[in-house]
Amino acid sequence: MEKKNILKGVLFVGIGASIYGMLATFVKMSYNDGFTTSEVTTAQFILGIIGLLILNVIQTKTSKKPLSAPSKKEIRMLMLAGTSLGCTSLFYYIAVQYINVSIAIVLLMQSVWFSVVVESFITKKFPNARKVVATIIVLLGTVLATNLINLNVKIDWHGIFWGLLAAASFTMTMFTSNTLATHLPVLRKSFTMLWGGCVIVLLFLFFAQIGPMYFDGLRSFYLNFTENTQHIRPFDYSIFWTYGFILALFGTIIPPILFNLGFPNAGLGLGSIISSLELPVSVTMAFMLLNEEVILIQWLGIALILFAIVLMNLPSKNQNEEAKAYH
Repeated sequence: MEKKNILKGVLFVGIGASIYGMLATFVKMSYNDGFTTSEVTTAQFILGIIGLLILNVIQTKTSKKPLSAPSKKEIRMLMLAGTSLGCTSLFYYIAVQYINVSIAIVLLMQSVWFSVVVESFITKKFPNARKVVATIIVLLGTVLATNLINLNVKIDWHGIFWGLLAAASFTMTMFTSNTLATHLPVLRKSFTMLWGGCVIVLLFLFFAQIGPMYFDGLRSFYLNFTENTQHIRPFDYSIFWTYGFILALFGTIIPPILFNLGFPNAGLGLGSIISSLELPVSVTMAFMLLNEEVILIQWLGIALILFAIVLMNLPSKNQNEEAKAYH
């Protein structure tokens, strides 16, 4: 039964990561159409909250038994944890402004080993050899899959900084999905966490786009961080009906639900390895929709990542012996 639950967890995390991997392409397309990071994240989270509210109402109406409701303390904890959702989107999308998408994905994928380290601290156990080897293979595959070794570009340190912050924040999202209020229905948990993320992106919207238009002091303070003033302008509401729905669906509705379903069964370390599926999906989407060239070495990297995922899922010798003893 436990093996079946782990397989189910792996499947949910894998699908969630694959869908999340599609995001970068749509974000890049929205930037090409003149939308700002603030507009993209605001539309993504507001429509995400509306979508999850509708799903929660449907679930409450159709459920044959009363559903667990979060306590006030759990609501506060989940909203606080949900800020990592908002931060991951913000940091990743900001990184994409400074550096090539493939570099940004490499940096985001550092969450693979971030998570293994976090899990080892929590359990106070050194990761087993297979997990260490699989992590190394994933990182090697990541470098190849993004064609990093052939990329002759000057990397902006701003992009490196925001990309690594996105990886740290993504690790926190995986950790909280795995540990907080696991007794709650997934839709209610995701909805509550999304409010925390929404607070972050609305604060960023005020700080980076709306506020500097009306407050000179805020404008002067903001310009200490960037020289770009093009996005200090009124909010473009057309983002909601152009890219908003797809960004909400792929960024804030489906992946958090699947992560909340999957991580408690898969575990943080294994789940983080599975979430690396997001990388080959990102490369494929960029190839199909942005017409980016994907060469043989990149497909080799993708194959290495998939091999690492299979390696992580092979039963160990101890598990085989336990299974034989059980039967």
